[in-house]
Amino acid sequence: MKSRPQRASLSYLCLIVLAACSKPAPPPPPPQVAVVKAHMQSVPLERQFVGRLSPYYMANVTARVSGVLLRRNYTEGSQVRAGQLLFEIDPVFYRAQLNNDLALLAEDQATYVNDHITAVRNRKLLPVGSVSQQTVDNSDAAERSAAAKVKADEATVESARVSLNYTRVTAPIGGIAGQQQVTAGAVVGSSTSDTGGSGTLLTTVQQIDPMYVNFTISSADLATLQDNQSAGSVDLSQQNKTTVQIALPNRAAYGTAGTLDFSDVSVNAATGAVNLRALVANQQRRLLPGMYVTLTVDFGQQNNVFLIPQQGVQRDTVGAYVFVVGADNKVARKDVVANDSLGNNWVVTKGLAEGDQIIVTGVQMVKEGAPVKTVAWQPPAAASGAAAASAPAAPAASTAGSSPAGASVSTASVASAASAQ
Repeated sequence: MKSRPQRASLSYLCLIVLAACSKPAPPPPPPQVAVVKAHMQSVPLERQFVGRLSPYYMANVTARVSGVLLRRNYTEGSQVRAGQLLFEIDPVFYRAQLNNDLALLAEDQATYVNDHITAVRNRKLLPVGSVSQQTVDNSDAAERSAAAKVKADEATVESARVSLNYTRVTAPIGGIAGQQQVTAGAVVGSSTSDTGGSGTLLTTVQQIDPMYVNFTISSADLATLQDNQSAGSVDLSQQNKTTVQIALPNRAAYGTAGTLDFSDVSVNAATGAVNLRALVANQQRRLLPGMYVTLTVDFGQQNNVFLIPQQGVQRDTVGAYVFVVGADNKVARKDVVANDSLGNNWVVTKGLAEGDQIIVTGVQMVKEGAPVKTVAWQPPAAASGAAAASAPAAPAASTAGSSPAGASVSTASVASAASAQ
């Protein structure tokens, strides 16, 4: 059995331990966040659209007369010049037609010569009374009829000659001749006259340097741009100075910039959009008709806006907002208007003041009204470069028990969270 003094000592010891456990824990240090200062500036007014490429010139090559297609005289997909022979249609019928019309012309020309001689003779005999006035009138009428018949025959011959020439199908423009739509031996055309667009399509010739890029902008966005220009917050460029950058379907940048060359003056009733078109050079033929591309159009510049890194702008059901650090190092929320982006930044047009400290990293560890510790935010490229430069000194610094000089903001934030726990 333990003695009474020993039990008393044990009781005192338990009271001391309980007293030590009942002391309140020290408050955790404030979390560390990276901030960027907001500065008002003017930035390019850029908008992104999806557009479709179309050739600068495009012409359908059609059979304008009927007949059997004899041969193709070009290489599919090759460059052709205007007037170059592309196809040949059997000319036998049209050559025979031309010869027949020439014969009729010769016959009517002979008739005209005879009627002309008769009319001249009768006019000479009228004064001496050898012929009557009626005879002279009849001979003059016959002469005029014969002359008119010759004119009609000449037009018929010209028409037959044109039809014969149409059997040699030539390129209407210079460009790239596409794939043939019918092969040799097929019957083409719809009649023996100039059928124009209703004839059989043989191929297509397209000029693809330069190229058109067709896209649309909603009438509401266009009205907003015009209102902002009137208010002075936007300076719109002239149409021929509005530049267009193109991204290919694989998201690769197309090196040559284009310019806006057409803006429609009416709104499409079905879509509520306005048609726009840009012109871009295509010397290397990387752009192809029908291709869908992404366009970044520089309409001018925006005035008095803030560029905030995208990770610093949050969104909820109310809209876009940011967390700012006040002069007392406490966090406050500010609702902002950020509808456009430029590179990796949001373009904030309302809600911020010059010099506001915007929290970029560590947002998940803060709450409104709580104090924080701030460090300057560095873009990812600059932060990774600083970390690489300080990497050799890291072992020595860790041996000395101090943190590396190039430690990232996210590492410091994690350490602060761990100590808070």
